[in-house]
Amino acid sequence: MVMQADGRQWIASEVRSIIVTNFLPGESEENLRDDDLLLEGGVIDSGSVITLVGYLEKRFDIQVRDEDLFAENLATIDHIVNFIARKTPA
Repeated sequence: MVMQADGRQWIASEVRSIIVTNFLPGESEENLRDDDLLLEGGVIDSGSVITLVGYLEKRFDIQVRDEDLFAENLATIDHIVNFIARKTPA
């Protein structure tokens, strides 16, 4: 699915908000860039992935399958936006 830039920006903002609220309490959203490594950078850990996926499924009305759960899909906010765009019906 090809998504307009404003839609991608909105998704990125929503994902950033979810991550900061749930995994970086007290941090400013401006401190988390779209290309920051989430797992490798220690923002989320392997245990947080399932929690994050639950939030993404609920917020964006998508279904994440076991085969979708690999680091590349969740590496950065940019990667998550791309993943959500692929999972969202046209």
